[in-house]
This record gives sequence, C-alpha cells and structure tokens, in this order.
Amino acid sequence: MDLERNKNIETNKPKLLTEIRNKMRASSYSIKTIDAYVYWIKDYILFNNTKHPKDLEKESVETYLTHLAVKRNVAASTQNQALAAILYLYKHIVVKEIGWLDDVVKARRSKRMPVVFTKGEVTEIFNNLEGVPKLISSLLYGSGLRLGEALSLRVKDINFDYKQIIVREAKGGKDRVTTLPNKIIPDLRNHLNKVYMLHQKDLKIGRGKTLLPFALAKKYPNADTEFGLAT
Repeated sequence: MDLERNKNIETNKPKLLTEIRNKMRASSYSIKTIDAYVYWIKDYILFNNTKHPKDLEKESVETYLTHLAVKRNVAASTQNQALAAILYLYKHIVVKEIGWLDDVVKARRSKRMPVVFTKGEVTEIFNNLEGVPKLISSLLYGSGLRLGEALSLRVKDINFDYKQIIVREAKGGKDRVTTLPNKIIPDLRNHLNKVYMLHQKDLKIGRGKTLLPFALAKKYPNADTEFGLAT
C-alpha cells in the first residue's frame, strides 16, 4: 500500500510541485522557504491519500494541522509554517477558497527560557573548533549571521575596507549590512586565498561554475566563473 501511494505521488504530483517551485522562485522566495513549503504541501497531499488539493475541503486542512499538533507533536512554529505553505497552495496555485479554519488544534508554544552561554563557555567552544566550522561559527557569533546566511555568503559581499558584510535576501527578502569583526579578518582572508586557488584549479578542468538566479547568466555570460574578489 505504501509503495502504491509513493508511486501515485511520483506519477501524479510532480507537475504540481514543480509549478509551486517555479512560481515561488519567480516571486523571489528563498530556496530554504521554497523547500520548506514544497515539503509541507507534499506531506499534506500524502496525508490525504495523494488526492489532489483541489478535491480537498477545509476539513482536510483542519484534520491535517490537528494531526501535526496532536500525533506528531510539532512545535507551534512548525505548524504555522505548514499552514502558511497550504494557504500559499490554495491562494496562488490551486486558487480555491477554503474558508476560515475554526477547528484546528493549535500546537503549544514553548515557554522555556533561552539558553545564553557565558563568555567562558563561548571561549571553550571556539577552543574546540578549527577550520571552516570555526570560521562559520565566528561569523554567526561575531557578525550575527543566521546559519543559512553564513553558508550562502558570497565573496563579493565581504568588504574588508569598511569591515562590513552585506547579507543578501535576508529575512523578509531584504538586504542588510552587518559588521565584520577584526578578529575574524585574518582567518577569513586565509580561507578566501585557499578557495581562490581551488577555484583556479577547477576552472582549468572545465569546472568552477556556479548557478545564477533569474536571467543573470544571459546578461553576464562570464559571471558564473568569476571569483568576485572581496575588497
């Protein structure tokens, strides 16, 4: 039965999921948000025995969201993300009015106190890190970057002269500027030098290209191979 359900979702639903990805990308949603929405929409469809969303009613949405809270014990933020994904589906893809959701059991919000490390604990953590993990952690701690922002940071968005980092498409789809601490600069420069040498080797064997969003690949034919040296 499970194999049959998986077969159905693969044969009947890819067009829908692809449409969602394309529409969200065209609307400048982040890759992380797109992946999350597609995950919850697919999970919603599977929960309802692979029925197409246009054939489901408000009660199906309520039952699914209640299932997440009661059976799967998800956090309130997770349930809200699933709800946002489903609402996007019915507002922009299926275009169907599902009505006000009255009977959803809300997931409980955590009332735990946040854990704040002491200065000594932070020092101990960094003493046990090295290489790229230490550099990434330094950017999270010293520049206030989120994990996804640090991992997707581009060379051209680092300004050593002004000791600034430009964060592209941050939360809310907005750019912002944050500080680049002096203590990080030597390790960051050393890392970029190593990456530059690796990039040059990749180019010599026909690799070293990156994906460019929207139509930038056509507008700037060589941009996908440029290193984008930091200033």
